[in-house]
Amino acid sequence: MKKGQRPLYLITIIGILIFAATYNLEAMLKTRTLKKDPAIVIAAFGTTTKAMITFDFFEDQLREELPDKYKNLRIEWAFTSEIVRERANEQFKKAGINKQFKSLAQIVAELEDEGYRKIVVQPLHIFPGIEYENVLKMVEGLEKSFKDFGLRIKVGTPLLTHWEDLEHTVVALKNELILPSEGCNILVAHGTGETMNGANITYLGLERVVNVYYENVWIGSVEGIQTRTEALKRAKQCNGRKIKFIPFMFVAGDHIMNDIMRQEPNEEGELSWALEMQKAGFEVDISMVRYRGKEYYKGLGFYPEINRVFIKSIVRILNRFEI
Repeated sequence: MKKGQRPLYLITIIGILIFAATYNLEAMLKTRTLKKDPAIVIAAFGTTTKAMITFDFFEDQLREELPDKYKNLRIEWAFTSEIVRERANEQFKKAGINKQFKSLAQIVAELEDEGYRKIVVQPLHIFPGIEYENVLKMVEGLEKSFKDFGLRIKVGTPLLTHWEDLEHTVVALKNELILPSEGCNILVAHGTGETMNGANITYLGLERVVNVYYENVWIGSVEGIQTRTEALKRAKQCNGRKIKFIPFMFVAGDHIMNDIMRQEPNEEGELSWALEMQKAGFEVDISMVRYRGKEYYKGLGFYPEINRVFIKSIVRILNRFEI
């Protein structure tokens, strides 16, 4: 963001404030049919790759596992990346698909306009980092914008907010890992480039828990404190000659497809992680999943036991709305 330029979420909120101010509030509330039930909004960064099918898997599980009293609640999706929204919507338009990625502000405004007064926003972030903080700021601004309308928004927590859920997630990966006699595993996380961001504590905590549970698992991140160089250096010291990459992102999209598994050097001649390990004489594998008859790289969103952490967060907030 350039100096002096307002953040995108602030610009959006200002726009909503102006829009809301044009309403005749008294007349509107006399004619509005308000919804008694809350709505659920799933907030994801988004992807333009075929890995967006991960969102379908999550919603199918969510609808199936919600308690009966919440089965029929409205579920909407919001995508927080402006670039992803623009690219995805262009793809949908060219393909003649009647679908659109919308921002969190758009979804909340539409739900409010339809009479919803209680909204659960559940981010699908893995770490409580910058993206999650932006969601919290956006929700704070939206609540202020719609204060006179009685809108209440409650936000769920990222996957690794609590140590018990972090440990649960590490254990959930056990069946994906190759044995020490075969080689080593690398959990591929996104990472954060900001040293002062609190998510770094979670990354380091994750590394500690992984080391407690497994002797042949390392963490590497696309950016941040657990570097590619360090992760691959450790992997090259494995006794076995096989390396398995385990995507540690909700969606195994662009980063996994290009940074990790790309089969040719990029324009700058840089090798992917997989190519570097193959060049070093290792056999390379990666977690895969079959869904609706097709094969996909297996992001964390394809693990039912991991998705249940998010579902638990949603149900917890829904219960709070009943108090």
